[in-house]
Amino acid sequence: MSNNAGTGTALLLLALQAALGGCAQTDSSPENSAQGVTYEAQTYVFECPGDYSFVARIETDRAWLFLPGRTAELPSVRSASGAKFAGDGTSFWSKGEEAMLDTGAARYDNCKNNRAKAIWEHAKLNGADFRAIGNEPGWHMEISNKNDILLVTDYGQATFRFPNATATPGPGSRMTTYKARQENDQVEVTITGEPCTDTMSGESFPSTATVRINDKEYRGCGRALH
Repeated sequence: MSNNAGTGTALLLLALQAALGGCAQTDSSPENSAQGVTYEAQTYVFECPGDYSFVARIETDRAWLFLPGRTAELPSVRSASGAKFAGDGTSFWSKGEEAMLDTGAARYDNCKNNRAKAIWEHAKLNGADFRAIGNEPGWHMEISNKNDILLVTDYGQATFRFPNATATPGPGSRMTTYKARQENDQVEVTITGEPCTDTMSGESFPSTATVRINDKEYRGCGRALH
């Protein structure tokens, strides 16, 4: 997604979170579906022909579109199939992993959702500050509100939540350790500013993450979400 789109997302993130306040959110990603959590909002990163992409946050009665250079909030309208949203000269239609966008100035057909990117955008719009992933077994972790930790391990088989973790900076400014305990579980997360490559996808990340939960340790890669 372009830098302008990222800027628009950041500027309106607080407004979006306020509008979503009190609502459960729907995540269509395989990671969060495995948690057994049902949400109302879905996040997509649609990539269209012509190297055009945008983020769509879809709710039952409206959609937020983070377009290059601007953000649009569109109410839902009737559609023979799929979901359609329109307003202020912009219309957006989606069905499953496909979408069409008409900005008034240009029309984009055959847009496809990039599920890998959508997972990260969903976490960001849900308020996560940092996200990390790892493999064998698959796991992911999100830190929200600076100190709340969500950890999902073993391909979604186990979920841990730790509110109000204690963050301690390490030597220099490129390491932070988080520690928390919740009932019989305790976690220690160490994030270092060392480049990391995901062993499954080959994607590069700016940070390395080590998670110790009870007697198990997980290693992976992550980045700040902003």
